[in-house]
Amino acid sequence: MSRMVGAGPRSLCHALGAIALGAGLLGGCASGTALSIATTSPTGGADQIPATLSKPAGPGPFPAVVIMHDCSGLGPRSSGAPDRWANELVGRGYVVLIPDSFSTRGFPDGVCFDTSPRRVDVSPMRRNRDAYAALAHLRTLPFVDARRVGLMGGSHGGSTTLGTMAAPENDQSPQARERLVGFGAAVALYPGCAALTGRGYRPVAPVLILIGEKDDWTPAEPCRVLAEAAQRVGHPVTIKVYPGVYHSFDSHNPVRYVAARVNPNTPSGRGATTGGDPAAWADSIREVVAFFGRYLK
Repeated sequence: MSRMVGAGPRSLCHALGAIALGAGLLGGCASGTALSIATTSPTGGADQIPATLSKPAGPGPFPAVVIMHDCSGLGPRSSGAPDRWANELVGRGYVVLIPDSFSTRGFPDGVCFDTSPRRVDVSPMRRNRDAYAALAHLRTLPFVDARRVGLMGGSHGGSTTLGTMAAPENDQSPQARERLVGFGAAVALYPGCAALTGRGYRPVAPVLILIGEKDDWTPAEPCRVLAEAAQRVGHPVTIKVYPGVYHSFDSHNPVRYVAARVNPNTPSGRGATTGGDPAAWADSIREVVAFFGRYLK
């Protein structure tokens, strides 16, 4: 496969991309070309953000997946999960685009520890615009099959994924047209589901949720409630809960509790446990590949 961006150090690649954006140019890094995509700012104005694009060898057209990063962003403190998933998907014949919602908006180190009011500027709800901008960019590429584009993300990116896939309430809803002709399928890894459970979740395309039973950052129970309520009225939402598994099970890092993490699901608003689980990681690859294979290939 060929990786257009992302084979070198992520932080260096994005630093160069951010510099290039400021100069109005396409940036470069040691491993390839840094891209920028046209989107909208948190206030709704025109904006440009960095993105990384990876593709299999050959002319295509290939199915594609947009990956939305987690709260750690894509800078020096990144969890690395988006790149790990990109490697898995590109190796199986998908083009992957990873937009960077944080670095050029003042959050190069992410928002996992940031309690400032400005954090709302890059909330999952506002990142929906970035997801649809990434979709629009992919549909301009000759090696992408515009009819077969999926979406996925973990944690903050998982919540973004669920919100992006929600059907519009009416023709005046944000991204109403984009939603109806948008992504063909989506995977939300350990997302926050509590904010959506009371609304009657209705996705525009099939959604798969993968989450750990012991997740204390984005608990599994609200996601189970959301999925079961959606299923009862015929909406295509599937969930798999991994027993004994914590948040970020697709990480290579050991399980650990970090007291400073922002966590609205604790009495103090702080503290969360994360860590990889090899069995859950291996199974999640099988689940994601099978799911996207069913709907995008």
